[in-house]
Amino acid sequence: MPDATHGSPALPVVVIGAGPVGLAAAAHLLARGMTPVVLEAGAAAGAAVREWGHVRMFSPWRFNVDGVARALLERHGWVAPDPEGYPTGAELVAQYLEPLAALPGMGLRLHARVVGVSRRGHDLMRDEERGLAPFIVQVAQGDGEIAEIAAQAVLDCSGTWGQPNPAGAHGLKVPGEAAATIAYGIPDVLGGDRAQYAGRSVLVVGSGHSAMNAVLDLAARPQGGEVLWAFRRAVSATTFGGGAADGLAARGALGARAQALAAEGKVRMLAPFAISGMATLADGRVRVTAGDGQAVTVERVIVAAGFRPELAFLSELRLGLDPAVQSTPALAPLIDPNIHSCGTVRPHGEAELRHPEPNFWIAGMKSYGRAPTFLMTTGHEQVRSIVAALAGDWMAAREVRLELPETGVCSGAPVTTRNASACCPTAPAGCCGG
Repeated sequence: MPDATHGSPALPVVVIGAGPVGLAAAAHLLARGMTPVVLEAGAAAGAAVREWGHVRMFSPWRFNVDGVARALLERHGWVAPDPEGYPTGAELVAQYLEPLAALPGMGLRLHARVVGVSRRGHDLMRDEERGLAPFIVQVAQGDGEIAEIAAQAVLDCSGTWGQPNPAGAHGLKVPGEAAATIAYGIPDVLGGDRAQYAGRSVLVVGSGHSAMNAVLDLAARPQGGEVLWAFRRAVSATTFGGGAADGLAARGALGARAQALAAEGKVRMLAPFAISGMATLADGRVRVTAGDGQAVTVERVIVAAGFRPELAFLSELRLGLDPAVQSTPALAPLIDPNIHSCGTVRPHGEAELRHPEPNFWIAGMKSYGRAPTFLMTTGHEQVRSIVAALAGDWMAAREVRLELPETGVCSGAPVTTRNASACCPTAPAGCCGG
């Protein structure tokens, strides 16, 4: 069990990442009388969110604003947006993240990329009084020099946006992928990136909500252009989500709109289509080949196949990670898509996120490792519990203060050695097949 007396309580708590969850963590630290230092690699708070600023979120404002952050903001005259409105990423930044980052005491440092975290005088191997040594966080500054910050605790809220999964079904870039004209994530095909996609044939790779957003935007281009949509597996009843049964209505509607496009023939579906290679032709088009011999030729490729955590800068810390999901072992069976397709995960906090390294946690999207379906409000609950534990308030750390919306879709997997204990009776109804 972590002990807030370990290390040096006078030292700050370092939060890596100034996204929604990192800034919420800083707000909770301030509210508990601790000093946060928020390290953001980008040029502004919410740097990753700004990259998908054109995308409208499927969760309303009431799920996107942390309670303690709201209280701090309101003390400085902030007026909350309509709780039932749906912000874009850009609106989330402008109306919430920027005012939150600007509050006194938040300790935000920009252009501060963390390149290493360890314990003072302790590498990965050394045991002696390890939990008493302060953390050393190494930061690459704009001038190329490395600075060191001592901390009593570290919360890694850096997310996964900068680590997109490649097109290859085996988790690696396929031959030719590095040289092909590819965008990873959700490019702004109707806005800032429209010139690259106007009237062109585009292949979208992926089956999640990011891919759905990309496909819908491509289909709405006034200049037209063929849209192809590649799935690694065959399309099933759960591919497009829960529809009207989804507790987040906008999320259900997103899937329903994408399904309708496919049904109307406005999108060419390729399923299954497990990509095994790419070749850039002399005219700049890309020929994409699947392992079974299928092939298509397009002018642009968008890979929206999910993300993965960056763990290299944590190599000197003792992490406890599930070998498949790359989350903590306690969290993995709740979110592992090999076990169930539910996006509804029971609330969890410090205990489930705890690593063998005392006073170190990964929170936010990165805490899910390679698993999808993370909700921002889950990250708020995570950091609330973690900061309560740091403050020694174990009753608050163990409380559940969060109700999550149902996905409306859940298909159980056959019980195996790996998933036999995954369906827990405390999970919301419908989880693990119900």
